Amino acid sequence: MEDIKFSTAGFRAITAGGLTAQSVQRLSYGISEHILEHPFYGFEGTGYRKHCQTRGKKFKHPLVIVGFDTRFLSKQLAYVAANALAQNGITVHLADSPLPTPVAEWAVLSECAVGAIVITGSESPYYMNGLKWISYYGGIANNEITEDIEKRIPAPNAQILKASSTEFGSLNAAVIVTKDARKNYLAHLEKLINVRALKKSKLKIAVDPLFGSAKNYFRPFLEKCGLTVEGIHEEDDALFGGTVPNAGPVSLTELKKLVLAKKMHLGIACNSDCDKFGLIDSDGTWISPNEIAPMILDHLVRNKKLKGRVCRSVITSTLMDQVAKANGLMLRETPVGFKYITDLMTSGQYVMGMEESGGLAIANHIPDKDGLLACLLTVDMMATEGKPLKQLRKDFYKRYNRLFDQKVSIPKTETEINRIMERLDIRPPLSINKTSVWRIDNTDGFKFLLKGGSWLAIRPSSTERLIRMYAESQNEKVPAALIKEGKKIIDSII
Repeated sequence: MEDIKFSTAGFRAITAGGLTAQSVQRLSYGISEHILEHPFYGFEGTGYRKHCQTRGKKFKHPLVIVGFDTRFLSKQLAYVAANALAQNGITVHLADSPLPTPVAEWAVLSECAVGAIVITGSESPYYMNGLKWISYYGGIANNEITEDIEKRIPAPNAQILKASSTEFGSLNAAVIVTKDARKNYLAHLEKLINVRALKKSKLKIAVDPLFGSAKNYFRPFLEKCGLTVEGIHEEDDALFGGTVPNAGPVSLTELKKLVLAKKMHLGIACNSDCDKFGLIDSDGTWISPNEIAPMILDHLVRNKKLKGRVCRSVITSTLMDQVAKANGLMLRETPVGFKYITDLMTSGQYVMGMEESGGLAIANHIPDKDGLLACLLTVDMMATEGKPLKQLRKDFYKRYNRLFDQKVSIPKTETEINRIMERLDIRPPLSINKTSVWRIDNTDGFKFLLKGGSWLAIRPSSTERLIRMYAESQNEKVPAALIKEGKKIIDSII
């Protein structure tokens, strides 16, 4: 309780354990001080002031959006955060329904707010929850911001916290305005999606919000465009149906069944706060973000005529590089973590940013990942081309070389992880799977680029005690072989 670590992913802990009304209030007071005092990102800061001037906005008091997901106690904890902000003289616009993180980010931009608090556990198990801070640029907080907030969090015995138990579950309605952020966001999506093509397409789409906040977004948008929609997991369930609410293939088993049973053209899903996405093709195949993001980039460039640079994380598929090169787009590689991509997207020079775990951002939108938009852009691509996704994939691979990838996570102690990283730095392998190591990229961990174009990456997780390994090759069998060799390498070290 006394040692809150606030990162770019926010703060997460077990509900009623480390995540309590008091910890949310402490974080909210730390955020309040950050807003009132930081010389760049705060209300009087040079960065935020310039941001407002370019949009013709001027406020007497700082404005903050407060939202929550569908988890147990999220709404009540959002009330705690809203009350704490209001107590510090900050104007609060509280969401009137579960608010996806990308929608909160769009609300920050459209209302020129100084930031947003979202109570969400993102992809964590049902028994966990958390708090994210979104800064004025419409993206998740960077390292400088989170470090400033963390040092401002009051101690658990601070005098200012005595009212926390009485404020839990109630709202100071006299000074807090409740607003609907959904209407504005959906109207904005209509500018990014070819609505006319959707209305002509007669597509049948299966949706799976995974009991999360996408439930109020997928169906209304698609049905307004005249599409047939079949949905599952659109009701409230604080246990998330007994599964972890991510959009990976294991969590989308029931969506696959729905797609096949109802003969749907596509299945779409988001994790609980909608910053990541998952897709199921008409034949039940789960489509990897490493495959669909380059296809979306190709669609944006060819059909929407978007231009700019492209960025991706170091362990994301180089299929993105092929598309960028074919279309004359400069590509930038970043360390793992979407915060690095967000930093580049805020420059306005990038048409797309992408990471392999399902994060995707595009130009003329928020600079952060948006799973809702990623799903709808896939539908948009199918409607615009007038082809099923399977055919679009075949057409895509007539222009680009197909790549195959695999990844694993291996639990290790902190001591073992440090030993592995130190040994790889001092004595890296010169060949892997009987292939020479051509180059080593240490942008984030170690990425061994092999002769012929295949690669193996080994890096420690930034949030868990895990060694993560990633492999990619044009040969379908090689990634598994590279992962096997990678395991042998780390086993020989420890």
